[in-house]
Amino acid sequence: MKNHRLKVMAMSAVLSTGVLAAALHAQEADTVLQAGAQKVEQAKASQARVDNVADQTYDILQQFKTVNKQIEGLKVYNAQLDRQIANQTQTMADLQESIENATVMERQIMPLTLKMVEALEQFVELDLPFNKQARLEAIGKVRDNLDSSRFSAAEKFRQVLELYDIESQYSRTIDQFEGMIDQDGQQRQVTFFRVGRIALMYQTPDQDETGVWDADTQSWQVANEFRSDVSKGIRIAKKQAAIDILNLPIPAPEAAQ
Repeated sequence: MKNHRLKVMAMSAVLSTGVLAAALHAQEADTVLQAGAQKVEQAKASQARVDNVADQTYDILQQFKTVNKQIEGLKVYNAQLDRQIANQTQTMADLQESIENATVMERQIMPLTLKMVEALEQFVELDLPFNKQARLEAIGKVRDNLDSSRFSAAEKFRQVLELYDIESQYSRTIDQFEGMIDQDGQQRQVTFFRVGRIALMYQTPDQDETGVWDADTQSWQVANEFRSDVSKGIRIAKKQAAIDILNLPIPAPEAAQ
């Protein structure tokens, strides 16, 4: 019996020791698990911080790229502005030079304009006497405008050039018009026929008399032998007949002096 009790006590001691060891192991396991869980949470927190830093870094990188593109665009824009400013500066310099030249030209253009009017007036006086009064009146009107302050120097010069243009057209055209001639102190109604500036003729309404202007004598000369051709020329000028070859009293060209 005594031995039996000893065995029971021994077994109880062993069981107590095992239970105690198991309890200690369980406590250590809980401690390890808690430590592992904490590390996992810490790892999650660390990963979250890493992800946050990565996101911030990406955003900063994108902002840097955007700002860098803006800087490149501003550089191109500034370079273009520099070229525009340089161009405008050159334009201003050119305009200033033009203004200075225009001032000089304006001082020179008026004397030239006056000389041109005087030369044209002399030319009309020496030219064939067709529409002479109207042509001289046009020149006189422009001459009056040259003394007026209502017109700029450019406009005055334009008016003179217009007169020259009108006069130049007479050299390339034929024309007929009604008018009067003075013969022996008598006025006669006639039809004039002009061929450029090389011939001026007339014919009475009944075609009884035909004449031509003689530049040498500065007078009208009867030239009835050209009656038919002058009559035909008048019809051509009136567009009543087709253009044709005419036999007219055209003076021969003179050799240049």
